[in-house]
Amino acid sequence: MIKENRVLNEANSLFTQRKFDKALFLYSLLISNFPNNEEYPIYAILCDISIEDENKAIALFDYFFLLKKDDPKEAISYIKNVINAYDGDIEKMMDLLKELNLTTVNQLEAINYEDFQLLIKQRGSFKVAFEDIMFSTKVAIEKKEDFYDFVTKLIDNGFNNMAYNYLEGFQDYFFQDKEIVKLYKRLEEKQNETKHKQ
Repeated sequence: MIKENRVLNEANSLFTQRKFDKALFLYSLLISNFPNNEEYPIYAILCDISIEDENKAIALFDYFFLLKKDDPKEAISYIKNVINAYDGDIEKMMDLLKELNLTTVNQLEAINYEDFQLLIKQRGSFKVAFEDIMFSTKVAIEKKEDFYDFVTKLIDNGFNNMAYNYLEGFQDYFFQDKEIVKLYKRLEEKQNETKHKQ
C-alpha cells in the first residue's frame, strides 16, 4: 500500500512546479489505489487542462485548494460540474472555463492597487476581495512597496501559486532585490507549512 498523503503532497508539489506529466503519474497512482476518493480524478483532469493552458490549470488548482479548505464537498462538486458538463471533452471544458472568466493575466482587465485596497475594505478581508477578482481582473502595481505588500498578502492568505507567478513575472524588474529574495523565502516557508498540515 502506498503512503497516500506523502504521494499526494509530492504530486501537488510537482503540479505547482508545472511538472504536469510527473504529477499526473502520481495522481493516477492515487486513483488506482483509492478509487472511491473523488478528489484525485479532479487533479488528473487539471493536468489535462494544463495541456491547453497552464495558467488556467494553475488558477483552477489554486481556487480548488481554497474552496477545499472551507468546504471539501462543495469544492469537489464545483470542479466536477465543470468537468462532467461536457463528458470529458477538453475543448468544451475550455469553453466553459472561458465563460467563467478564467483568463490569462495578459487578457485581464486591470484595477490599480489603491482601488484594490478600497475593495479590501469594502469586502472586509484581502482573501474575499482577491477571490472576487482573481479570475477576471489583474492588479496593476507601479510601486515596489505596493508590490511587496501585495505579494506578502497573497502568501499570508494561501494564494501561493499566484504569489509565485507574480514574483516570476516581476523578477526582471527587481533583479537581485533583497526584498524579493525575502518574499521567495517566505513563500517557500509557507509552502512547507502547507505540506506539513496535509
